[in-house]
Amino acid sequence: MFKGFKDFLMRGNVIDLSVAVVMGTAFTAVVGSVTKGVVEPLLAVAGTSAQFGLGVQLVASKPATFVAVGPIVSALINFLMVAAVLYFVLILPMKTVQRRFGGKKKTVVEPTQTELLLEIRDLLAARVIQDARADARARRSEDDDEDDDRTERQPVSA
Repeated sequence: MFKGFKDFLMRGNVIDLSVAVVMGTAFTAVVGSVTKGVVEPLLAVAGTSAQFGLGVQLVASKPATFVAVGPIVSALINFLMVAAVLYFVLILPMKTVQRRFGGKKKTVVEPTQTELLLEIRDLLAARVIQDARADARARRSEDDDEDDDRTERQPVSA
């Protein structure tokens, strides 16, 4: 039970994923601070009221009807910054290392049934030819032995 769990944890993609989650979470806090400290004040300058920031007031007399666009833009900037840093700091270097040191994985193509049958046919044909040659050699050797026996039996004439 624990061996299977250990194997699951030690797979490369699980470790990579956990590192990416931890790094992403830590970096999200940094990007959130930058967005809150730099981007949101810049968006407030573009807005109509310093109190509300960038957005649209639907009903002028009711402040609760203010549609804030600034937080949406801030969230988009947050997302793009986190995605860019994770890609350029984690993903791109990992791919480069894998290409450089990992080599190319060879894909094994399984032969079709027809290819297997053709291979079996060719092997059997080669075996039949080999057996026929061995039989021919054996016959020649038997014939040579019989010729030797005949010459030994014949009297030498003078």
